[in-house]
Amino acid sequence: MNEKGLLLVISGPSGVGKGTIVSTLLKDDPELRLAISATTRSPRMGEKDGVCYRFFNLEEFEQLKQKEQLLEWAYVYGNYYGTDKQYVLESLKKGRNVLLEIDVQGALEVKEKLPGAVLVFVTPPSSAELRQRLEGRATDSQPDIERRLASFIEEVKSAQKYDYIVINDDVSLAAQKIRSVITAEKLRPCNQNKLLSELITEGSHE
Repeated sequence: MNEKGLLLVISGPSGVGKGTIVSTLLKDDPELRLAISATTRSPRMGEKDGVCYRFFNLEEFEQLKQKEQLLEWAYVYGNYYGTDKQYVLESLKKGRNVLLEIDVQGALEVKEKLPGAVLVFVTPPSSAELRQRLEGRATDSQPDIERRLASFIEEVKSAQKYDYIVINDDVSLAAQKIRSVITAEKLRPCNQNKLLSELITEGSHE
């Protein structure tokens, strides 16, 4: 019987570099599974359906909600986002570690439903650095950038409800810190039930 997998949830403001950190984590740990998000937003340049996101129209997304196929969902920046519930629960049951890259609202909803989820908030070194990154990636209009920066303050306030906070001033270092979080969480007694049970059984037979 496998130990239950770890559910790691990563959030942070748009432009903080979550995607790059997630890619680094997945590359370094083949055992880590990314739960692909469903969304109603249009694909960005280079994005393929089923790789980072599954793209749905509004009617299709509403059907996912009505059938309770989403672990969480949220309306963010004019679009809906959600997480496939069956994929996450089945993966955890099989002992696989699952990674979610979702917004703050969705992360807190997951924590409420699955208290064992580990929440990591990724933040930039400063708001000025965040502005520079948003403007530098050239994928958002100026009004969108201002809207995302305004949301940053509220997101930081919600970060107090997270388990860990990681500053992304260096992608490799940030990824390393999150790997350390995974290692530490897997060593908690609640995640070592199989080992503890075996030790108790062996000890009782001596």
